[in-house]
Amino acid sequence: MSHIENAPPPPAGFRILDLFAGPGGLDVAAHVLGYRITGIEWDKDACATRAAAGLDTFHGDVRDYSAALFPHAQVLTGGPPCQTFTVAGHGAGRRALDDVLGYIERLHVAVKTAGAEWRDIDRTWQEISEELREKAAKAEKIRTEKREVEALRSADRKVIKASLQERGSSPERIERVLKRLRASRDLDPEDTDLEHLVVQYNSLGAVLDDLKARLEELGDERTGLVLQPLWWVIERCRRPGLEPFEAVVLEQVPAVIPVWKKYAEVLADLGYRTRTQLMHTEAFGVPQTRKRAVLMARFGETEIPKVAETHERYLPRSVPNRRSTEVGTPLWDTEEAALDEPKADAPKESWVSMEMALKKARSVAAELPVAPNLPDRPAFTVVSNYGTGGDPGARGRRDHDAPSATITGKVSRNRLVHKGTDVDLPEECARFTLAEAGVLQTFPVAYPWSGKDQPQQIGNAVPPLLALHVLRHVLEPELSDEQARARLEQAVADLEAWQPGERVTVREHGEWEGHPLTGE
Repeated sequence: MSHIENAPPPPAGFRILDLFAGPGGLDVAAHVLGYRITGIEWDKDACATRAAAGLDTFHGDVRDYSAALFPHAQVLTGGPPCQTFTVAGHGAGRRALDDVLGYIERLHVAVKTAGAEWRDIDRTWQEISEELREKAAKAEKIRTEKREVEALRSADRKVIKASLQERGSSPERIERVLKRLRASRDLDPEDTDLEHLVVQYNSLGAVLDDLKARLEELGDERTGLVLQPLWWVIERCRRPGLEPFEAVVLEQVPAVIPVWKKYAEVLADLGYRTRTQLMHTEAFGVPQTRKRAVLMARFGETEIPKVAETHERYLPRSVPNRRSTEVGTPLWDTEEAALDEPKADAPKESWVSMEMALKKARSVAAELPVAPNLPDRPAFTVVSNYGTGGDPGARGRRDHDAPSATITGKVSRNRLVHKGTDVDLPEECARFTLAEAGVLQTFPVAYPWSGKDQPQQIGNAVPPLLALHVLRHVLEPELSDEQARARLEQAVADLEAWQPGERVTVREHGEWEGHPLTGE
């Protein structure tokens, strides 16, 4: 008897609110699990995809909404955009991380202060929000000035190039000067006879460097976005007349782990049990190596164990002249591996390769009324659009019988060549199609990608299969191991066969009437 035959019936269903919802990676996972979910998303192109997929959506900036507007939401999820936090060194990334942690600590102090009332906690948030608004306004003025300086410097570059050509400079000399110009580097006086232009060009470079430094000091506007989910949880827990979210699930890149850990301290004082976990996507059946930092929380006394890995992790074979396509990161982080080492006695399937995923997708597509573009290729190697190890010319490579490297917004630029060669495949199958890129992110074959910049939508999305594992784990802790396996098996099958429902109309801020989460 299969696990699917033993699968428990779908639950009564939580009502989920998904912040920064994107094109719907987490939402489609929630749907196949039987949950009702509403997303808030500012990008109109992602909203177009969500509408075509039949996903309930509010359009707009999350900062313009509030937890109080959705009193009937029981679960909060999201992946807030975040700048690159660098825990080492003293650069902009380190400062950004310190700023975010400082803001979280201020909120934490307000929450745990004895006798603090809602107005006191809200005042702290308003003060933080005003500081962020002031920084954002200053940064916008500096960015405007920076664009003006860049335009002046660009004009100087064109004049210098034209003057060198008119004066009959040698091709070698022109190329040397242009190389420095393309890199936006200062010129040496001996590089050209146009001394006044060189002085002006170099002085503009100094101004540009100063503007960049000032922007770094002000920080990134995404700082405020990273704080939003925490504030929504605080509001639901402390604002009179509201009830706490029953569960919270947040995900982002691994660099956000220190933020999630600081979140967890605040959530603990609000009555939540939490778990922070670094998840390797290929260890959950995603045909792609990607790491995501996930924060899981439940209100009350229910503990959250680690989400069990179902597949082996992928460790690339050591092949001469072949490097990882994970830009700027080692193939294997020994410290993270030690923290998240799976149980030795847990049986696991092998990771899923690109070849396996695309072959299965073609079989599913054959049953669709309109088949998406899924070319049947010979054995291939993917040559990344990115350089590796700090060398732009050293392109990462992955063979078809391995998981894909991380799918990014530049996925359509990757070249597909005959395996083990640099010979391009025929034009009709020399790049991944949008449907294939979605499949490698574990979106259903029939997912209706819409709007502009669809590769970026795909690259930014959370893999639905990973979301499926996390949501089931957090929202269904009462299931036995056998029931959980059966539930997952059924949900994975439903995800693969999913087809879009009726197109929906995206709501704007203020269009509350008749919505189940707003109570209007």
